[in-house]
Amino acid sequence: MLYSTLEGLKRFKIPHNFEVVSIISLYAQWIREGRLKVDSSWNTEGLKFTVQDPCKLVRQGLGDPVADDLRFVVKQVCGEENFVDVWPNKSNNYCCGGGGGAIQAGFTDNRRKHGRMKFEQLHATDADVVITPCHNCHTQVKDLAAHYGGKWQTTHLWNWIVKALVR
Repeated sequence: MLYSTLEGLKRFKIPHNFEVVSIISLYAQWIREGRLKVDSSWNTEGLKFTVQDPCKLVRQGLGDPVADDLRFVVKQVCGEENFVDVWPNKSNNYCCGGGGGAIQAGFTDNRRKHGRMKFEQLHATDADVVITPCHNCHTQVKDLAAHYGGKWQTTHLWNWIVKALVR
């Protein structure tokens, strides 16, 4: 929805007096301001985390600032020492192969072949958890792990924010 709103405003030159912001940037802002209190001490087992940079959010949307906010939030929630970044990353990250309707299109073999590079990139991090802020990426990354034998758990960001909330 964020990408389509941004693209519609740009494409049709619709005047507006508001800023389009990702919830990820708001999480980062609220953590920096102390309004959202999180603590990574729950991660006593040293679970390793990495992230998937969604194409529509990062490369084609809000750019590296939102990718930096994503990494900031993950490090605050899971522990900086437990974050393993992918390479390449942020605006240069690989597409997962699930967006643009590919998940729903039914060409499973082609989608998985396209996603093989993403699988190898994520596998190289040896992460236990892959955080995907996009629903299409989530479905694709989870399917790639099941198909190619990845051992990671694929989740959304908010699952871990809830786990790290200071009450």
